[in-house]
Amino acid sequence: MSIQILQYEFLGPIKLQEWGPPMEKVVYLIMSRQKDSFNIIYAGDCEQTFEGDFFTGHSSFKCWTASNSEDSLYLAIFPMFESGNDERKKVLDKIIERYRPVCNLEIKPESKPDYKIRPKQDLKKTSIVSCPCCGSNMEVEKILENTTVIRCIQCGMSDTRLNS
Repeated sequence: MSIQILQYEFLGPIKLQEWGPPMEKVVYLIMSRQKDSFNIIYAGDCEQTFEGDFFTGHSSFKCWTASNSEDSLYLAIFPMFESGNDERKKVLDKIIERYRPVCNLEIKPESKPDYKIRPKQDLKKTSIVSCPCCGSNMEVEKILENTTVIRCIQCGMSDTRLNS
């Protein structure tokens, strides 16, 4: 039996209680069953485990059972035998982004952007550029989200620069 999540073919779902080790290089889904449908409540990945209590000892197990009985919990796995951690994380991130499993959202740390927002005056200071047409200074005309529009004070020619 298999289930398709996004473009990935997961094995299962099987009852979580029926799972037994080992498990190696997989992305797994914990699902709850309501009548004929499965809802993803947690998505994770595993490098390797031989522990029989891998799921019952998981830090999110209480979340899984908070609104579901253990009998209604199911497991689906996507084997990625030749994968590295980064490849599994990409698949995992796509699934979490699309399905927003409730138990992933509770433990997800607040992410900080990997960029720095500079004040506008800093952009003006770093954007002094000579006009390629007449050699005069160009000044910042407009600062957009990803670009800055600059205009020559002498001839009026404009240019666009990427904000870095």
